[in-house]
Amino acid sequence: MNYNPIIFDLDGTLLNTLGDLSAAGNHALKQMNFPTHAEEKYRYFVGNGIPKLIERICPPNSSAETLERVHTLFAEYYEQHKSDRTKPYDGMPELLAELKERGIIAVCNTNKDYVFSETLLRSFYGDTLAEIVGAGLGYNVKPDPAAALYLAEKYAVEGAKPLYVGDSGVDMQTALNAKIDGCGVLWGFRDRAELEQFSPAHIAENVSVLREIILG
Repeated sequence: MNYNPIIFDLDGTLLNTLGDLSAAGNHALKQMNFPTHAEEKYRYFVGNGIPKLIERICPPNSSAETLERVHTLFAEYYEQHKSDRTKPYDGMPELLAELKERGIIAVCNTNKDYVFSETLLRSFYGDTLAEIVGAGLGYNVKPDPAAALYLAEKYAVEGAKPLYVGDSGVDMQTALNAKIDGCGVLWGFRDRAELEQFSPAHIAENVSVLREIILG
């Protein structure tokens, strides 16, 4: 199958952001004297955007005012510390560089705020990503397919199909909603069982397998 463009998720797919997200979340909770969470639990808090992350880490039935305050504390801390522990997954920068050399377009569709996404991805991936679409640019968050469809249509290549690559059920549901092939990856925050619930066209155990799927 000839795939082009390739639409990548960010957290858990292009970048391992778990340490910095959990640190920001727990910092905000501590400021409010709320219980904190183990870093591993953040694997299941992440994926639907920062407002949903805040809702998940706060005590049940927290007021809108409380959620807004925690969100502000989170964002202030994360802005200063978003690159402390974040790094690309092994092999991904090389893969994106190879895709660009071969004329295969790579883009990103994330539920992460655009202001954070653009800074992080450009610092690690430079111009190997043709465009980054994140929260705050007017699209509904995934699994709404609008942003994915925008990217698939804008960068469409005659004779090729788009491919959506992500590590979570949200990503695979986005691909399903957009009616494009999905590829679940197993190096991120979620497991195979969650990905398989949405019957993706492919599952990649590692970056080498993903490369074979994209390049044939």
